[in-house]
Amino acid sequence: MQIEKTALDGVLILTPARYGDHRGFFSESWNKKRLADAGLDMPEFVQDNHSLSAQVGTVRGLHFQSPPHAQGKLVRCGKGRLFDVAVDIRKGSPTFGQWTGAELSFENGTQLWIPAGFLHGFMTLEPDTEIIYKCTDYYAPECDGAVRWDSCGIDWPLEGIMPVLSEKDEKAPTLPEFESPFDWSAK
Repeated sequence: MQIEKTALDGVLILTPARYGDHRGFFSESWNKKRLADAGLDMPEFVQDNHSLSAQVGTVRGLHFQSPPHAQGKLVRCGKGRLFDVAVDIRKGSPTFGQWTGAELSFENGTQLWIPAGFLHGFMTLEPDTEIIYKCTDYYAPECDGAVRWDSCGIDWPLEGIMPVLSEKDEKAPTLPEFESPFDWSAK
């Protein structure tokens, strides 16, 4: 497994090895022991989520789940291609409000690890794109939150595409209006 640091402390790009032949490939997308052996101690995952976005330009996010049910997410693309982002929302963090992004696709097998304390969102780059992610806590609707997708300076690859948004994401507060429940000094 290839492990790359990003500009945001704690957010990582993980690329599992693929072993292929004339039939296709095999990839071990998650192995706690192998990651621990590589010096990466990941938390326990308790829930897997899988969603499909039919249209190119579908933007989902920027989402978070607040304490006491804050979630870290290990995100990958099961089909298609997407641009996945994380935004630091830990009060007091030297990178508060900054973002990082990676293209995740079925072809590249790349995954993004987004710890609790970060917003998460993505934009689809191909039709019928599937996102699959592991979560470190169960979904808790009372802790569910969002920040407006276009308020963090993210360089979304829209290129003339009108984003497809949910009502929740359209009405989310902007980053300057948002009071974060996460504290960097408490990490």
